[in-house]
This record gives sequence, structure tokens and C-alpha cells, in this order.
Amino acid sequence: MLEKQLVTVGEGSVSGFLHEPAEATGEALVLTHGAGSNAAALLLVGVADAFCAAGWTVLRCDLPFRQKRPSGPPHPSAAAQDREGLREAVAMMRSRGASKVVLGGHSYGGRQATILAAEAPGLADALLLLSYPLHPPKRPEQLRTAHFPALRTPALFVHGTKDPFGSPEEMRAALSLIEARTELRTVPGAGHDLARGKNEANSLVPWFGH
Repeated sequence: MLEKQLVTVGEGSVSGFLHEPAEATGEALVLTHGAGSNAAALLLVGVADAFCAAGWTVLRCDLPFRQKRPSGPPHPSAAAQDREGLREAVAMMRSRGASKVVLGGHSYGGRQATILAAEAPGLADALLLLSYPLHPPKRPEQLRTAHFPALRTPALFVHGTKDPFGSPEEMRAALSLIEARTELRTVPGAGHDLARGKNEANSLVPWFGH
């Protein structure tokens, strides 16, 4: 596997790490981070390594808000720019000849990926959502699902059973709003950081087929 720094300048700006497999299948994964993290998160590295070992080209990218400052959460007003960064990342992988592009992310990154997919059906072939932040902790009434009925992109959700941003039961109810094919994979005992999820990354690849 070759890993190198990749920087592409555009309206949203894309930067991160590109994982290139020894024998590429032509499939690609764009993977991004949560509100308090960056592309170097161990969870993302573990998932990227697993997909790369299966022949996928993987881009672990920093969202535009993280490129502007090394720490701190994103501001809601910048969410559209973060989605534009993901759009450019997908376009970059398409330009490299990818026959299939899966768009994924952890927490905030995954939420922006779903909103983008709802806004632009067909942009990505599938979604990989790690610890989707269904609602703020202890505020189950503030659901982040308004765009779910508009989603037409197949999506695999991976969620810890102890995630305060949504219980497995709440997640299953939310996924019923999505008309596209979905599946919820739970990780017993894992919280929002999904630390134990790194050990199950290899099992995620077959869901997306070839």
C-alpha cells in the first residue's frame, strides 16, 4: 500500500491522505472525520486500511472547517462549505477513474455526507456512516433526520450500543424513514468514538460488493 499526502485546490479545497492498493478494483472510498477530529483519527485509518487491503482506493480527507483551523468544532454556517469539500473529493475520485465511489464519515462528517447525498442523488454510489449523530446527548427530541426521506443512496450505518447520540432502537426507527437500502451494524459496548469499531472494519467491505 502506498500512502501519500494529497492536496487539491478548489472552491472547497480537498486535502488528506490517499491510500492506493497494490491491485486496485476500481472502487473508491471517501472518508472524513467528526466535529472534534481530523483525517488522522485512528478509526478512519483502520477503516481505510481495511478497504485498501481489499483493493479499494481510499481518500481520508479533512473537511474545509478543519483545514482552516487545527482544533475546535465547525460552525453551522460553514456546513455547506464542508459539503462542497466532500463533493469535490468525490469528483476527484471519479476523475481518477473510479467505477464506484462510497462516501462516508464519522459523526459530523457522516451527517454532512447524508445531507449531500440527499441534495445530490447519484453523486455517491453508497454511504458509510460511522456513529451517525442522530440527536445531541440527552436531547432525543432534536432529531437530525429531516433529510432522511429524500435519501435515495444505499447506506450502511455502524453504531455503538452505548452511543449517547442515539440508541440502536432510535437508529432503527430513524432508518425506517429512508427509502433506499439501509442496514444498521451495532458494535456492542462501543461509544460515540466507536473505538472498538476498528476491529470490525474488515467486515464492512463486503456490504458494498464489487
